Amino acid sequence: MDTAENHQVVIAGGGPTGMMLAAELALAGVDTVIVELRATHKVEGSRAGGLHSRTLEVLDMRGVVERFLEAGQTLQITGFAGIPLDVSDFPTRHPYSLALGQGEIERILGEWVEELGVPTLRERKVTAFTQESGGVVVRLSDGAELRADYLVGCDGGRSLVRKSAGIGFPGWDPSVSSLIAEAEVDEQPQRSIRYTEEGTQAIGPIGGGPRVRVVLTEKFVGQADEPTLDDVRGALASIWGTDFGIHSPTWISRFTDMTRQAEAYRKGRVLLAGDAAHVHYPVGGQGLGLGVQDAVNLGWKLAQVVTRTSPESLLDTYHAERHAVAARVLQATMAQTALTRRDARMDALRGTMTELLAMDEPRRSYAGLQSGLDIRYDLGASDEGHPLVGRRMPDLALVTADGPCRMFELLREGRPVLLNLAGRGALDGAPRPDGVQLVDAAYHGAWHLPVVGEVQAPDAVLVRPDGYAAWTGEPNGSGLTEALARWFGLDVSAPRPGTGR
Repeated sequence: MDTAENHQVVIAGGGPTGMMLAAELALAGVDTVIVELRATHKVEGSRAGGLHSRTLEVLDMRGVVERFLEAGQTLQITGFAGIPLDVSDFPTRHPYSLALGQGEIERILGEWVEELGVPTLRERKVTAFTQESGGVVVRLSDGAELRADYLVGCDGGRSLVRKSAGIGFPGWDPSVSSLIAEAEVDEQPQRSIRYTEEGTQAIGPIGGGPRVRVVLTEKFVGQADEPTLDDVRGALASIWGTDFGIHSPTWISRFTDMTRQAEAYRKGRVLLAGDAAHVHYPVGGQGLGLGVQDAVNLGWKLAQVVTRTSPESLLDTYHAERHAVAARVLQATMAQTALTRRDARMDALRGTMTELLAMDEPRRSYAGLQSGLDIRYDLGASDEGHPLVGRRMPDLALVTADGPCRMFELLREGRPVLLNLAGRGALDGAPRPDGVQLVDAAYHGAWHLPVVGEVQAPDAVLVRPDGYAAWTGEPNGSGLTEALARWFGLDVSAPRPGTGR
């Protein structure tokens, strides 16, 4: 054990979730290492194809969103089973989705993580681990050992970390499978999407050359073999009457609509995030963003526990908050999967949903779900509390003593903010931990929340590092001390300024 390399956190898996978590921990000064099997950031095939509004907001909070926007294309592509959901009227600086391939997303995240100084152990994977009272001993495929305070499994749907921890993965078995491939063709097809009894069938050119990308849905009959080019040819011919002379594939894969979720996101000193915690059919394009937001929820909490700012019980709120969000997304993706199939009854249902989602209120509701902008964590606040509590903090254009400032700019370093809007100095006497920024500011304008609409402006807001409001109220109102203690380790037994106690 004396030869084991020591870190505070080991992350198994260097995909988008693992890298985002590493960045969050690095911002908090936590010694972190990523273990990743791939030799580079290169992603095989297309995989995820973009980012929705809330994930863009998260990247904006950390000051890196422009890197992604410059590489992609902003579009109104939010939808429910292919039914368009316009978010252009949503109160956010990012009322759109970003079309950007996972390869580019990972490249940009990787560059940021390298800038933050997080090491990545490549061409290795976690093969086993042992939990001890003071940490975790992690064994790697090259025979090396790492000792850490915590291990986080960001190692995908087949997660070894989840399985080895003995965490159940209940859910629903596959009903359909999809072939996805990139290859060259002799006959260049028009971009085309068709719906059959099995589901969505699509083909389209990549760039201006002879390459195409195909996604073909088939009935799930327990396929165990790796898909072949002959499988792709047969599926194309059955749908379009030709295989377009497809040849020279660079990537062929198969995925299903298996839907499962980990029973617990934490077991002792082992935690799960991203696909290791939840898998679903990719309809709606929420999987990558869901994992990134897992990482942002977990990162600051894990950092505070590792640095002993907060008790270990703070990690229980990670499961409580993110498990509920993913469960809702999984239900929505199963509904969308059903709607991608075509027969007379499904066509009737799809027509009804299309008519429904053309109405403003249903559109806003479902667009809020798909974009991630409607999330409200249950923080234990009473029903009479301010509607902002538990929701994302708007990116307000504030005026401070140092000049104009966006709210998201105050979250660049991943530190909590106590925002005072009731006049300079109104919160100067409030007890607060050293890590909480106190900012006096003014905002002149209405407060609008996605889906909810306009809300009353609060006098003060406590904003967590992940951008969610933990408390609102008057400067001398109740609840602030308790919120600071719950989330940021304020010692309520310490003497308070001016009270002698």
